[in-house]
Amino acid sequence: MHLYWESIVFAIIAFGILYWLLNKYAFGPLFSIMEKRREKVVGELSEAEASRKQAEQYLAEQKQAVEDARKEAYEMLEQAKKTSSKQAEDILAQANAEAARLKEDALKEIENEKNKAVVALRNEVSAMSVLIASKIIEKQIDEKSQEELINKYLKEVGGNV
Repeated sequence: MHLYWESIVFAIIAFGILYWLLNKYAFGPLFSIMEKRREKVVGELSEAEASRKQAEQYLAEQKQAVEDARKEAYEMLEQAKKTSSKQAEDILAQANAEAARLKEDALKEIENEKNKAVVALRNEVSAMSVLIASKIIEKQIDEKSQEELINKYLKEVGGNV
């Protein structure tokens, strides 16, 4: 193979002219488009990174909000349990106090009724005694009749009691 230096010079000159033409008319706009594309990609990547960071921040905030809500719900539940327990104890104490008061009132009422019954019985016995005595005096009966009359009235008094 034989090399001709004229062909080499001609090829170098042709390549230089072609390079100059491409540099003047094609490389400038092509590099400009590629640079704009690179800047756009870099911008989108930084926007995506910012969005990712913002999403992570929102996620962390949401997790914190959920955790706060859980704590608040737990505290509200515990407070409700304490309140209900306190109310149950109060209601039980009130019921016990009311039962004791009702029992005391019932005992007082029973005692009053008992006293009234004793007084009424005494009054009735007194009235019967007076009646018996007056009948005895009126009839002037013998001892046997008097005893029968007393027994009869005592049976009546005993039957009423």
